[in-house]
Amino acid sequence: MSTIYGKGFYIWKIPNCEGGDPAAIATVAQQAGLQHVLIKIANGIYDYNYDSTTKQDLIAPVCEALLAKGIRPWGWHYVYGDLPKDEAKAAIRQITRLPLDGYIIDAEGDYKDKYTSAKTFMNELRAALPDFPVALSSYRYPSYHPTLPWTNFLSKCDLNMPQVYWEQAHNPGEQLLRSLKEFQLISPFRPIVPTGAAYAASGWIPTVSDVNEFMDTALSLEMPAANFWSWDYCRAKLPDLWQAIADYPWPGTPVPELDICELFIQYMSQRVVSNIVSLYNEDAVFVTSKKTIQGKTALNSWYTALLTTLYPSATFTLDSFSGSNSTKRITWKITTTSGSIQIEDTIGLRDKKISYHYSSIQY
Repeated sequence: MSTIYGKGFYIWKIPNCEGGDPAAIATVAQQAGLQHVLIKIANGIYDYNYDSTTKQDLIAPVCEALLAKGIRPWGWHYVYGDLPKDEAKAAIRQITRLPLDGYIIDAEGDYKDKYTSAKTFMNELRAALPDFPVALSSYRYPSYHPTLPWTNFLSKCDLNMPQVYWEQAHNPGEQLLRSLKEFQLISPFRPIVPTGAAYAASGWIPTVSDVNEFMDTALSLEMPAANFWSWDYCRAKLPDLWQAIADYPWPGTPVPELDICELFIQYMSQRVVSNIVSLYNEDAVFVTSKKTIQGKTALNSWYTALLTTLYPSATFTLDSFSGSNSTKRITWKITTTSGSIQIEDTIGLRDKKISYHYSSIQY
């Protein structure tokens, strides 16, 4: 059975994540050291993350981009329990056609007291997909929600992914431990892969210390993975929290290879001219609004003057980059005591090095 390892994030609406660009989503996931991404594939009886205007499915391209980088895509499905057979058909339909590694049932308040529905849903699902990895995502403390059909779901699931959201508090480790102990009292017990909070609510915001404690605790309890809700919110509104999760050294996480755009800004920040110039081909052409520079010798002189004369104490920050293996677009900032200057560049690549570079820099 396939399982989940390492760090992950839930995606609710694909268009809200990196503009819906599959390649950008996969690149950002890799840079953050994610080993799994959980994408909403259905809501009740309906497909989800489908563009009704263009009649295009948005999920498969993201899954394929993630898989190309060794990141495992799982699909999640919010279920209500009123039409369990039809909801199971929706799940089977999406799982069958999408390149997914596993499936997550998101059963919450709408499913309370619906024991027969849970049994029907799971029987239909398992009749069609007896060996496909399935997990349950629901509340952190079963004692708070005794009428949810826990056993009906978990008896046919492989994993349990409780939503351990420590809202209005800052004790995620304590709450995760309690969640584990409560589920150990429920039969059958399934391995726990917890979901942590990466969103704000009613003035409460989780801290960097919170997410580090959450992951520390998951590892100390020998849990194979942990993930967070949600990519949509965290990337847009809590960038420091996203970075903390990205920086967390989950054991076994491969070190991502830096893109040439990232290396460019890293070398600029380090002020090592030889490293910057090493990114270019011997005959590379660099065109600014003021001049054209060609060849590594001329580039060496230009960057030396830029860093020592024009911007001797500036800082350099990468805002964004996009593109293909042949062309990249970069947006970055030069910040001095006088303020920030936004720079927009286009670079062309040959043999993984820069062959041409157009920049809006005024120098």
